[in-house]
Amino acid sequence: MSGAAGHETLRPLTRDEHAGFSWLEASYLKRVIAALEAAEPGSARYVGGCVRDSLLGYKPKDFDVATVLTPDAATAALKAAGLGVAPTGVDHGTITAIADHKGVEVTTLRADVSTDGRRATVVFTRDWAIDAGRRDFTVNAIYLTPDGRLYDPVGGVADAAAKCVRFIGAPEARIREDYLRILRFFRFSARFCERFDESGLAACAALKDGMGQLSAERIGAEMTGILSLPRAGFALTAMEQSGVLAKVWPATPDLAAATQMKEIEPHAPAPLMLAALYGEAGQGVGSALRLSNAEKAVRSNALKNLGGVAPGMTDHKVRELIYRFGKDGLADAALLAAARGVLPAEGYVRLKDRIDRFEQPVMNVTGKDIVKAGVAPGPAVSKILAETERRWIEADFPDEARQREMLSDVLKQHKSA
Repeated sequence: MSGAAGHETLRPLTRDEHAGFSWLEASYLKRVIAALEAAEPGSARYVGGCVRDSLLGYKPKDFDVATVLTPDAATAALKAAGLGVAPTGVDHGTITAIADHKGVEVTTLRADVSTDGRRATVVFTRDWAIDAGRRDFTVNAIYLTPDGRLYDPVGGVADAAAKCVRFIGAPEARIREDYLRILRFFRFSARFCERFDESGLAACAALKDGMGQLSAERIGAEMTGILSLPRAGFALTAMEQSGVLAKVWPATPDLAAATQMKEIEPHAPAPLMLAALYGEAGQGVGSALRLSNAEKAVRSNALKNLGGVAPGMTDHKVRELIYRFGKDGLADAALLAAARGVLPAEGYVRLKDRIDRFEQPVMNVTGKDIVKAGVAPGPAVSKILAETERRWIEADFPDEARQREMLSDVLKQHKSA
């Protein structure tokens, strides 16, 4: 083994654990590992989320490889094996290997030289334990050799079994290295834990002011991740109690509405959760968290359309709101209404079923049709179109032929006026 391997304890996966690691046989992963190991045997191990999630019984989404090879040496080894390489974070020791059109991040083992609460200056190392010591949580510092042996220098396996997200070493020291770890602590805890590690929670509360050093983009990305989780309410409640949430947005949060939204719709997206969490007091939060324009529109439209939703709406009223708001727009407003208690949860479910079943009404008549009929462009066109639309909605959205009959009637009235 390379580096400090002679002093390491490596243990094979148990039979039960092995069931979660079927991905070890994926051909594209084996090609990446084989290329690195051809340059130096024992030089590569899986690390991070893929190992953690597999131990916890989740299917990994991404695969990260740690290596003692420098980025240049790893790049040369991968290219020698006919694989693609992208220098995605080469200044920090990370390249992306491309095999079978799939990417795998390959990062050289690192040691911190200095940190400023936002970024670290690093040097490369060949010591796996040093690399582990600079990571954030114990469950993220578990390594797996390609032949299925675990290297666990900081107790991550036991913490994974206990579903405990715990900082490596002193929580305050890890947080001062990068204050984004405060939000990551809440996100990972909400994903995996039933309760928060008390020492970690206390450190987050004590050092929350350091979040002021972070960029809006980094905070926004982590908050989006938290708000997207089914158990977002669990994280948000602890964040509010510790004072961390006020560092993200100063308005008083409606934790009950946000929690209720996830109870009803566990996969409610982050923009809708912001609408539930802050309501009208969240004006500007989308920009503060660097949401896209489309995401900001989801939040603002849900609040704007909320007043149209009420219990006991007729099918005709539902179709009218689908026409005015769009199917997604009405569904979003309905979920927000249910989160705020305007609709009972079962009422939302029934309304959502109707939204899904009903077709979106389409008005085929346009202003051009009115101009073609001889009406000069201007206010009269808008007035005639609005009256035709009103009659069409009142008649429960008949087809195009009936729409044109209605337009003809309105035009006759206009000419005789």
